[in-house]
Amino acid sequence: MNPAARTKRNQAASRRKFGAHMSIAGGCDRAVHAAHAVPFETVQLFTKNNNRWQGVVLSDAHAEAFRAALAATGIVDPVAHTSYLINLASPDDALWQRSIAAMVDEVERCALLGIGDLVVHPGAHMGEGEGAGVKRVAEGLDEVCRRTEGVAVVIDMETTAGQGTCLGHRFEHLGAILDLVRRPERLGVCGDTCHIFAAGYPLGTLEEYDETIDQLDRSVGLDHLRVWHLNDSCRERGSRVDRHAAIGGGHLGLEPFRHLVNDPRFRDVPMILETPKGTIDGEDLDVRNARALRQLLRPERPARRPRRS
Repeated sequence: MNPAARTKRNQAASRRKFGAHMSIAGGCDRAVHAAHAVPFETVQLFTKNNNRWQGVVLSDAHAEAFRAALAATGIVDPVAHTSYLINLASPDDALWQRSIAAMVDEVERCALLGIGDLVVHPGAHMGEGEGAGVKRVAEGLDEVCRRTEGVAVVIDMETTAGQGTCLGHRFEHLGAILDLVRRPERLGVCGDTCHIFAAGYPLGTLEEYDETIDQLDRSVGLDHLRVWHLNDSCRERGSRVDRHAAIGGGHLGLEPFRHLVNDPRFRDVPMILETPKGTIDGEDLDVRNARALRQLLRPERPARRPRRS
C-alpha cells in the first residue's frame, strides 16, 4: 500500500470507535490502558466480577483513576457489561428481585466511573413463555429506572443467539420491551453480529445486511442502537448457539463486517470486539482483529468544495 493510500486508510479508521472487552484485573483503569495499547478508540469492561452478585465497593480513588486513564489515553465512550447472573425475565420472585438489585448496583457503578452505557442480556423466561418473559423484563427495568432516577446511564439490551429460553433472539422481543417500559429514553439496544447471525438473520450479501438492519430499525428504531459487538460465529446461521470466533474466522466471514463498519448510520457507535483472547505467532489477537476491521474500511471522500462563480 502506497503512503497516500495508507494515510487515507488511517484517516478513515480514526473516524470509527473500535474497541474490545478488556480485563479489569488490578483496577478498572487497567482496561482503559490495555485498550489504548492496541490501539483502540473505545473499550468495554465489567465493573465487578461478572460471576458474583456482589462486587468490591468502588472507592473515589478507583473512580478517579479510571477517569484519569480516559483523559490520558483519549479513550472515549466506554461501555460496561453486566454480570451474567442477572435474569430480569425470571419467573422466580427471589431471583428477579436479586437481579433488580444487582442491576441498580451496576448502574450506580457506571455512574461513579463516568460510563454512559451498560449492556445487559434481556434474560431467560425459564419456560413461562416469551410473552410472560417480555412483560417481566419490562417490569424489572421499570423498577431499576425508578431506583436510579436521575442517573445518566443508558441500559442497552443485547440481541442474543437464543439459546434455551433466552429472550432477545428476535428483534421484536426488544421492541416489545421498549413499548412496555415507562421510560424508553433510559434504554438502548446493543447489536451483536454473532448473536444476530446465530439467531437466523442473514448478513452476508449487502442486500441481506440491509434487510436485516431494516428489520432491526422497524422493531426497535436505529436511534436506540447505541453499541455494536463485533464477533464472528463458530456455528452456522440459525444454530441458536452463542460461540464467538475471530473476525473473518467463522461462518460470518468478512463481508458482514465490511458492510457494518462502512455503514454511515453507525459511524459514531462504539464497536466492541468480544473475540477470543491470546496470541498467534507472537501477535496479540486483539491487534490482529483490530487490523482486520480497519482493512475493511473504505476511504471516505472529502466534501466537495463549492465552485467559484
